[in-house]
Amino acid sequence: MVLLQSTEEPLAKATLGISALTDRCRKSRSGSNAQFWIDLLPTGKVQVAVQYFVEDGDQLENKATSVKSIPENGMVTLNRRRGAIKQPKIHDMKGHQYIATFFGTPTFCSVCREFVWGLNKQGYKCKQCNAAIHKRCLEMVIARCTGTATNSRETMFQKERFKLDVPHRFKYYNYKSPTFCDHCGSLLWGLYRQGLKCDECSMNVHSQCQSKVANLCGINQKLMAEALSQISMKAKKPDEPSGPDVGIYQDREDITKPGEGNEVSPAPVPTRQSDLHLTLDHLQLLKVLGKGSFGKVMLAELKGKGQFFAVKVLKKDVVLMDDDVECTLVEKRVLSLAWENPFLTHLYSTFQSKEHLFFVMEYLNGGDLMFHIQDKGRFEVARATFYAAEIIVGLQFLHSKGVIYRDLKLDNIMLDKDGHIKIADFGMCKEKITATEKASTFCGTPDYIAPEILLGQKYSFSVDWWSFGVLVFEMLVGQSPFQGDDEDELFEAIRTDNPDYPRWLNKESKNLLEQLFIREPSKRLGVVGNIREHPFFKVINWTLLEKRQVNPPFKPKVKSPGDCSNFDREFLNEKPRLSFGDKKLIDTMDQNAFKGFSFVNPKLENMISN
Repeated sequence: MVLLQSTEEPLAKATLGISALTDRCRKSRSGSNAQFWIDLLPTGKVQVAVQYFVEDGDQLENKATSVKSIPENGMVTLNRRRGAIKQPKIHDMKGHQYIATFFGTPTFCSVCREFVWGLNKQGYKCKQCNAAIHKRCLEMVIARCTGTATNSRETMFQKERFKLDVPHRFKYYNYKSPTFCDHCGSLLWGLYRQGLKCDECSMNVHSQCQSKVANLCGINQKLMAEALSQISMKAKKPDEPSGPDVGIYQDREDITKPGEGNEVSPAPVPTRQSDLHLTLDHLQLLKVLGKGSFGKVMLAELKGKGQFFAVKVLKKDVVLMDDDVECTLVEKRVLSLAWENPFLTHLYSTFQSKEHLFFVMEYLNGGDLMFHIQDKGRFEVARATFYAAEIIVGLQFLHSKGVIYRDLKLDNIMLDKDGHIKIADFGMCKEKITATEKASTFCGTPDYIAPEILLGQKYSFSVDWWSFGVLVFEMLVGQSPFQGDDEDELFEAIRTDNPDYPRWLNKESKNLLEQLFIREPSKRLGVVGNIREHPFFKVINWTLLEKRQVNPPFKPKVKSPGDCSNFDREFLNEKPRLSFGDKKLIDTMDQNAFKGFSFVNPKLENMISN
């Protein structure tokens, strides 16, 4: 238990044993409640009130209250929207598992001993040992993580080669001025005995950080890393060619193509830049269409033109704190590709303000499939087949461009006014996927996540075909194929259980789903075989479908171009306004991170100029 002065300033802590708490409750007069004082470290006391509940009684209550809400077949209907999750990218370095972290309070780098603080100073923290460092100091780490590699072969090798095994001599110390931990970088809190100080090198650490500090007493990691770097540079052959420096967000066309030696392609000739720059002043925000952890999607009208757009708004500070700058730029690039395919949402413009990023996209007033399936319960086979076929065309186009979608679900499949589908929301996409280059990030919407992602394996396009199977099952049955009371149970079901197929499901539908739910990625339909030739799609004329010349089986009710009746009321009732972050944090933000984000499609230029 940690007592906080604010969300970022801990004052004191205490450790409580569950069995001890249980015993105190049982021995109390009531037999279930207890109040007592506990000592805090480094100083202080706090009064704790604890109530003890009988597990069997809880189970009986849960059964009594939950029976009515469960359908007869025991499966959960689609009565809510499900948000996507994404675990942060892990940077492995010397056994450390560094994750990009926003430090809201003054924090020091454990390598260079300088500040890591503010949105313009990207920092990382190790999941295992909590060591905080700058992004620029990643390559300077020489100590292996004490949380994962204390006795590993590599650690033993390092000790023998460099003799880097000098233990610290820590003793509790009373600090008379504000002092920071040289390991995790945060403030040593308390009135006295705030932390420990090494008698030899004067390193200061929290008591909880002591066991995580590497045995590098008296060694300056930064200077040693620089020395090792110079040694390796001298050892490098003078005639050894080195590749060109390529920026992480540099356009792929600017990078040397494979097979062209080491010649750097000439700088591209700048194209004519349009004088038109779209801003929020050009748009009138009308309604909120959806929202999530990413931000909001709002209906907007181009002032004076009667043209309607869906505008996705992201907060820059959230993007930076979540280390999602690259994902945002990937989303823009994938949306730019969408103009080549009729079943992907089209992007008209991107622009930015000091605090926000804006994606101006076509407005699809037919709503999403989640809205319609909640109204109908489930879709007829003909309707589900039509939607599935158009999704396949869009999905296969993305795969042909080396893009994994990774968030295929009913919520992200939109309908236009005629009833054709369009895949939306490309924030989870991963580019440049090949036979050898695969993804490893844990992400997606829990109900749709493929087993290989849950198992921590590297994966490719196979994960989209698993999600496609879940989506088809939900369209046909109106329920999710895998169930669980919580996320852990759901993930266990995805890894081990087989879906329950209703008796009325025809054999073509069942066979399609069984082949999509094969847990071995290399044997899954879509990865092997031609999914278009499956008997489930025997009624589909793929040539006409790709040209949008097949009449949709359902046409949504749309009264006008700006009609929003096919969207959830809970969103529409909100006021369409932007939310703002901490002004002080925004002022420290490095705006160069979003350089090159803004552009205007020529089609939008024509709309504005006409």
